[in-house]
Amino acid sequence: MILFFDIDGTLWNYKNEINEKTILAIRKARENGHKCFINTGRARAFVYNEKLLGIGFDGIVSACGTMIEYDGKVVFNRLIEHDEAIRTVETVRKYGFKPILEGPKHLYLEISDFRGDMYGEKVIAEMGDRLRGIDECWGKWEFEKLSCATEVSVSDRDKCFDELSDLYDYMIHSDRVVELVPKGFNKGVGIEEVCNLLGEDIANTFAFGDSINDKEMLIAAGTGVAMGETYHDLSEYADYITTSLDNDGIYNAMKHFDLI
Repeated sequence: MILFFDIDGTLWNYKNEINEKTILAIRKARENGHKCFINTGRARAFVYNEKLLGIGFDGIVSACGTMIEYDGKVVFNRLIEHDEAIRTVETVRKYGFKPILEGPKHLYLEISDFRGDMYGEKVIAEMGDRLRGIDECWGKWEFEKLSCATEVSVSDRDKCFDELSDLYDYMIHSDRVVELVPKGFNKGVGIEEVCNLLGEDIANTFAFGDSINDKEMLIAAGTGVAMGETYHDLSEYADYITTSLDNDGIYNAMKHFDLI
């Protein structure tokens, strides 16, 4: 079996705390011959926590399926092309969006855009020297997707989406945050590509997630497991609802399915 795990709300909570039984379960699953992959919307530059990576994973699917690593090597990476990148930044700014460009080595944003913003300041604090300014690196960015703060009217937001609809699909996380992902990519596509790479039947996969941006992953996997007691109701997409993250959700689901 190949097991895929979302990070935020699944592997760890909002304080980046990882349940010890989650660590135990993943390590035991690998001992039992199962391969374990992170599958996250975070770009690879934002997946570096030593305790998280120290759990031990066979690979990482990052940035909603646009980058895949296996056995410590990058096997796929789809960057936004230069002209499309320029067009993207100019367009979202035209409509008042404040972008975060998410790449394999760096995140790009303007610090002045996110002063006083709880999520933005968390990103800035966590990224450290992996953070770059959009303007100071103009046109030299390497990124696979982007997120934006959107304190704009619904009309302007939708006009922006329409103008970039040939390049991106979008997810509205809240009235203040949206995510733009290259068309044809999502976490479910990441699972399909890993299965192609490893010659595994997609029926022999499990996916663990907690939010609406895990929908495609839960649907694509042979078995989709949703974390319990989350903000999003994933019962329509998941095959099984486990207990909450803090109540040993991953461990309990793995025991239920005899993976450990």
